[in-house]
Amino acid sequence: MSQKDFTALCDEIRDCRLCADRFAATATAHAPRPVVWLRRSARIVVAGQAPGAQVHDSGVPFDDRSGDRLRDWMGLSRTDFYDRYRVAILPMAFCFPGYNAKGADLPPPPLCARTWHARVMPQLPHRRLLLVVGGYAQKWHLGAAAKGGVTATVQDWRSFLPQALPLPHPSWRNTAWLKRHPWFETDLLPDLRQRVRAILEMP
Repeated sequence: MSQKDFTALCDEIRDCRLCADRFAATATAHAPRPVVWLRRSARIVVAGQAPGAQVHDSGVPFDDRSGDRLRDWMGLSRTDFYDRYRVAILPMAFCFPGYNAKGADLPPPPLCARTWHARVMPQLPHRRLLLVVGGYAQKWHLGAAAKGGVTATVQDWRSFLPQALPLPHPSWRNTAWLKRHPWFETDLLPDLRQRVRAILEMP
């Protein structure tokens, strides 16, 4: 696929309205707004869950407290993280899924990944590391290896290297999880930061 064709694919994703009726029926009753942050030259691909309400408003992925934590985990400044020529963001759903009647986040609609992922992934030929963030992304990208749940998958992070590295969702609601699993900070994060730095410094 040429750069022109890839740009056309990204434009097609931005114009997607497949979930318009689904989103209109949520408690937020919002319209689709796909957040696309992709370049074919990207070396690191962050495979996350879906934009939150703040990202839906700003149009910038991980433009929230979860993003602050993720950037800290990766050892990246905002400038480096948002260098889309080196870092791509490929969520399981490009749009904010909305809230349910109780105000809880709705899951990413599977239709989004089914529609776009198989078309996008082969067009990231320079990918050196896939960061698989959260349970939905791990089930999709890691398959049977993620059947034990997020904790078991992240504990087994070394087995996915060097192609992929699973992470918990960086939501601040996971602070208790991080406290219960100190190995994440002492063992996994130093390795993650070293890998990210080495990949981004490659000529």
